[in-house]
Amino acid sequence: MPALSVVVSGHAPHGRLRACLDSVTAQTPPDLDIVVTVPGADGPARALTTTYELRDPRVTVVPVAAGAPAATARAAAARAATGTHLQFLDPATDRLPEGAAAALTARLAGGDDAPDVLLADHHHAHWYDDAAPSGTTELLTGTGGAATLAARPGLLDVAPLLGNRLVSARLLAEHPELAGTPGHDELYLSYAVLLLARRIDTCADIALVRHKDRPSRRRAAGPDQHFAAFGQYERLHQLAHAAGAPPALRGRLYDRMVGDYLATLARRDELPPALLTEYFRRAARHTARFRPEDHQRPGGLDGVRHLLLGRGAHLGYRLLRLANDKRRTAGAAAGRRAEQLTAARTRLRYRRGLRRSADQDLAVFSAYWGRGVHCNPAAIAAELAELAPDIRQVWIAEADRVPLLPPGTDHVVPGTPRYWDVLARAQYLVNNVNFPGAVVKRPGTVHLQTHHGTPLKRMGVDQRDFPAATQGLSLEALLERVDRWDYSLSANSHSTETWERAYPAGHRSLDYGYPRNDIHYRATAADVRAARARLGLGPGTRALLYAPTHRDHEPRTRWTPRLDLPRLADALGDDTVLLVRGHYFYDRLPGPRHDRVLDVTGYEPVEQLALAADALITDYSSIMFDYANLDRPIVLLTDDWETYTATRGVYFDITAEPPGHVTRTQDELTGILRDGTWCDEAAAKLRHDFRLRFCEYDDGHAAERVVRRVFLGEGEESLPPVLPLERRTPAPTPEEATRR
Repeated sequence: MPALSVVVSGHAPHGRLRACLDSVTAQTPPDLDIVVTVPGADGPARALTTTYELRDPRVTVVPVAAGAPAATARAAAARAATGTHLQFLDPATDRLPEGAAAALTARLAGGDDAPDVLLADHHHAHWYDDAAPSGTTELLTGTGGAATLAARPGLLDVAPLLGNRLVSARLLAEHPELAGTPGHDELYLSYAVLLLARRIDTCADIALVRHKDRPSRRRAAGPDQHFAAFGQYERLHQLAHAAGAPPALRGRLYDRMVGDYLATLARRDELPPALLTEYFRRAARHTARFRPEDHQRPGGLDGVRHLLLGRGAHLGYRLLRLANDKRRTAGAAAGRRAEQLTAARTRLRYRRGLRRSADQDLAVFSAYWGRGVHCNPAAIAAELAELAPDIRQVWIAEADRVPLLPPGTDHVVPGTPRYWDVLARAQYLVNNVNFPGAVVKRPGTVHLQTHHGTPLKRMGVDQRDFPAATQGLSLEALLERVDRWDYSLSANSHSTETWERAYPAGHRSLDYGYPRNDIHYRATAADVRAARARLGLGPGTRALLYAPTHRDHEPRTRWTPRLDLPRLADALGDDTVLLVRGHYFYDRLPGPRHDRVLDVTGYEPVEQLALAADALITDYSSIMFDYANLDRPIVLLTDDWETYTATRGVYFDITAEPPGHVTRTQDELTGILRDGTWCDEAAAKLRHDFRLRFCEYDDGHAAERVVRRVFLGEGEESLPPVLPLERRTPAPTPEEATRR
């Protein structure tokens, strides 16, 4: 009998189902039991899972009736499972890291001494990003062996995820109602197995599940998910009473319940006012009903909230919330005054730093106003680490972006003392936008402006006749910042001429290409396959990257795609996936979800999306100039070209010099994506002419040229010459990568 059965059960977009199954089937134990449930009516999902079943003898597909509750599917999977312990994964959010199953199998090799539940650590992250620690690792360490939940009630504070607890088949057989009862959802099951277990073991050294958030997941699920918690917590208290749980354990469960209720009430935007009142009423009833005798409320404001909720004092709770809002407003005002004082002290510190000698081996990098390691600065930094590792690199990152930095990245947060220290003393300052106006250009230091795209829209002082583009922008202040530039990087003659006109100053143009595009020539077939695998794209799947630009006449607070994406996905068929990337002003894709519409707005780096995509759909975004280096089809949707040119201004008519076919409506776009026109000979001819003009200096060696010229001081004659277009070999297409 195998030690472990991994059960993959639940609805998920096909790309995420594939990614979950890939992570499970990549596990090495030959006797690993893998059970996958799939609704019988979901033909594409059944076809996908069947390919895994045929390819891997460890996989068993269990069909369930269309519309069957999650509990029914879990029960069917549990009956088919053969392992001594079961792990339930949600394919929409969960992945098994490499080597997890082997480590787990070794941990469970205890025979009759194996625990009823093995509670493991998990990683928590956005689906597109590296996993972050769970925050509860300490609760899982220093166990001294298996114990009961009564002995370790703090285990209730571990996130209630089914994927981070392995449940013995014996426990499920003794309590068949656990897996098969409707309403026994993840919250109930996660806590119920702990309450019923005779022996619980923990392991903090194995992160079994990478639990991935979906954007707006709670809001998209609607209010039902919040109200479902009442029934689950009621059954949990009944179970705790029936199991004879001691007062301390019941108190811990009560604290978890009230904490969840108060957290939901604090997220006011997830429930409309009428339902919020009803939610408070039901939460108050539970808070009063299940409160253990002699239970001590927490101190401070949390205790007041507990008290008001337990007494059903909705008016008092609302008044407290209003008072807290006013207190936070007053605190913010006081904070602003304190910040002003801190800023004055910081300016003094910066001026003192400027009086010290510059650090010849210090380079400061920034991209997109402190968003992290991205774009041309990132590619230059990587090459610099290879060619001049003695030059120390420090990245500027806003506080909320620090957790997303690559591990080990030396960084500073804007406004902090060290931020101004490194800006004062760095010999090299590299950015794809401008550094703040307070930064002083010291004699002898080097400022490199890399830019972040080939300009179609008007830039710099050329925006002066377009108020929608210059709102809040002082062109005089802009030119003062431009005066600090020593070098301006360019990808083509058009950009060189534009930068010189839009940013008139004494900087020198480096006609070397954009370093961020080097990967488009250096990537191998394995790199392309890996890029697609990370997105859950299988062989034969056509991936279309839709990347529109921002409109200056539209608000930055919310993005409204100009395409009906679910309708487009349905029209293009099951073999096509839309990778939708919004402008970096936005953090997610709004609107209804679709199995074959993947929101990759926050996916970094964007170059990996380009490698994975078979074609690009865009409007006026500069991504078209970068993607053209791959020599893959590009289709434009220019439904508002006249409005865009009138409000933003452009340097040339992209509809007259396009990188591919131009469409004006969604139906027209759909038609050419269905009939093959998108990749015909006419499209290839347009793309070739476009590449001749706009991929002029990009050949895979841009970063090397920049580092050797700017940082190592080499002359132009010693730099690698730009290869002619006919001698460049772009990265393999996805189809070519599959064949190699």
